[in-house]
Amino acid sequence: YQRRVHGKVAKTISNIVNEHYITIYVILSGLVAAISWNLITWWFGIPSSSSHTLIGGFAGAGITNALYMGFDGLKAINLHLVLTTIAYIVLAPVIGLVIAYFVTVLILHICKRARPAIAERWFRRGQLVSSAALSFAHGGNDAQKVMGILYATLFTTHIIKNGDAMPTWIPLSCYTAIALGTMSGGWKIVKTMGTKITKVTPLEGMSAETAGAITLLFTAALGIPVSTTHTITGSIMGVGLTKRVSAVRWGVTYNLVLAWIITIPMYSA
Repeated sequence: YQRRVHGKVAKTISNIVNEHYITIYVILSGLVAAISWNLITWWFGIPSSSSHTLIGGFAGAGITNALYMGFDGLKAINLHLVLTTIAYIVLAPVIGLVIAYFVTVLILHICKRARPAIAERWFRRGQLVSSAALSFAHGGNDAQKVMGILYATLFTTHIIKNGDAMPTWIPLSCYTAIALGTMSGGWKIVKTMGTKITKVTPLEGMSAETAGAITLLFTAALGIPVSTTHTITGSIMGVGLTKRVSAVRWGVTYNLVLAWIITIPMYSA
């Protein structure tokens, strides 16, 4: 499933910049921009989108290279793919929010006569399943973006042709790297997601993770590169809204959204 469906996301990423304008320097510039922004937002505990930083940096470097070659900068990028990606910066968290809201309401309705202690125990167990589903969807979406960049590197340097099968070492290395990075370096962002947006109980965590996984799998099947960060943030807001509007800390949410908005234009520039 990962190779067949999620490979669509990698293909989208590798086609963001038209092949004629891709060089190893364009790819390197996009990666440096993405890594720089990731380190800055990680340091301040801001859960920004690595995905859109990478896309913005890659597209911006491609446009610059086209201008250097004496062509129209916009001809360097696949505008349809870029605009679709930008649209889902808004749509992905909204979809996650709506699904999480209704999943939480449905579970509350089903379990309204259950004993709180027993229900809590089952929600904790259910969260193991939902977190595994979210991790699967996360790896299958976010890791694909770097896979697309590596694939573009290979056909740019003529190691393979554009359209050839992706070498097995690419997905293996990307999935391993994203797992190690998540395990070792994300605790500031974990704190923001788990406590600063709204208080998350096992029920709400299970609902948010389920909604996030559904959204990511849906967009991956369409080949649309979305942000896991954006999606799960929207899902957490959705479960918070089931309690009351004030249960969501909108000041924190505003800062997160502002960071999202500036990501692509900043690193395209």
